[in-house]
Order: sequence, then C-alpha cells, then structure tokens
Amino acid sequence: MKLLLTSAGVKNASIRNALVELLGKPIEESNALCIPTAVYANRRGPSSAWRFITGHASTPMVELGWKSMGVLELSALASIDAEQWVPLVRETDALLVNGGDALYLCHWMRESGLADLLSSLDGTVYVGLSAGSMVLTPRIGADFVGWKSPTGSDATLGVVHFSIFPHLDHEDLPENSMADAEKWAIEIAGPSYAIDDQTALKVLGDTVEVVSEGHWKYFAP
Repeated sequence: MKLLLTSAGVKNASIRNALVELLGKPIEESNALCIPTAVYANRRGPSSAWRFITGHASTPMVELGWKSMGVLELSALASIDAEQWVPLVRETDALLVNGGDALYLCHWMRESGLADLLSSLDGTVYVGLSAGSMVLTPRIGADFVGWKSPTGSDATLGVVHFSIFPHLDHEDLPENSMADAEKWAIEIAGPSYAIDDQTALKVLGDTVEVVSEGHWKYFAP
C-alpha cells in the first residue's frame, strides 16, 4: 500500500504533487472513498463529519476534484457482509481517512476488517489526515489519548515503524509546540516525526520521504 500521511490534508502544491505521483494518474481520473469514522469520538463529531464529507472542512481531501467519491463508514461494516464492501475498496484508487480520535479509529478499523485488508491493497493510496495518519503508527503517546481503548493501551496498527506528532506549532493548539513534541518523543522512545499542517510523509515500503512547505522534525530513538 502507498501512504501519504498528512497533518491537515492536501494543504499545498507539494503535497498534491506527491499524491498525484502515488496515484500514477491525475486526481480527476481517480476514484476515492472517504472514511469519516475517527471524528465521531470528538465533540461535535456529526457536524465535523458532514464538513469533511462535503468538502467544507479546512483540511482538503474530498474536494480535490476526484472522478468519483463514496463514503465508507467503518462502524457500519461489522454488520454488513464483506461482499458488500470489500470489492469496492479493492477497486478504489484512494482511501481518504479523516482525523478525530486515533484510538477510536483503530478500534473500528479492526472491528470492521479494514485493518486486515490493508496489506493486500497494493495499488491503493492511503491518504491520512491527523488521526487518520496516526492510526497506522505503532503508538500515539499518552498526550493524544482521548477515547479509551478496551485494552487501555495507546497502541495503534503499526503499519509503519514510526510515530507522528501532528499540527506542530498550530496557532490554535498551544499544547502542540516544539517543546511539547520533544517531551512526547521522549515518551514514545522510538522513531517519530513532528509535522506541521504544511507537511506530509510519503511512504513506499520502507522508504519515508518528507514532503513539506512548512517545518518538521525527526526524532531518532
């Protein structure tokens, strides 16, 4: 699977170009499914989900000009036969995974069966937004725990080998300063990146490329 892990969506030309490169064709010729699930664990989740789905959020994903768009709500999939949705996922060019709560998203990715499907989606581009990116990491750190997992852990899917601190130095998030990121990285005790909203991580196999028109920092273990 090809990954484009963002802090706040496709916010600039560099990130958009990286997305097109991963797709191997223009966005206008590509089909996508958006996944709003993570945001329902947050306050005002339903209204935030509507903004994401309709392209009215400040985190460009759905509104990029896709050939077609569908909504894949993970919390509904556990009650639906796999034959109803798995073929559609396999046929799509991109999965656009919304932000919100990473542990809630992780729970429903596992419950729905999507987590088990990811490794077989060789041609699909996974585009994560904040929690949608963090869910693929080994763990998110105590600072980002909101919804409590039944396991009591901050562990996530571990698709990639590094953790992500998003929204670095965001003007509305004083708790996301570089100093806060450095403390978080010490707790993580593994490879990690702090990225601002103008930065994304492009992942192909074991290769990680930082795509940025902003600022970021890598923390070695």
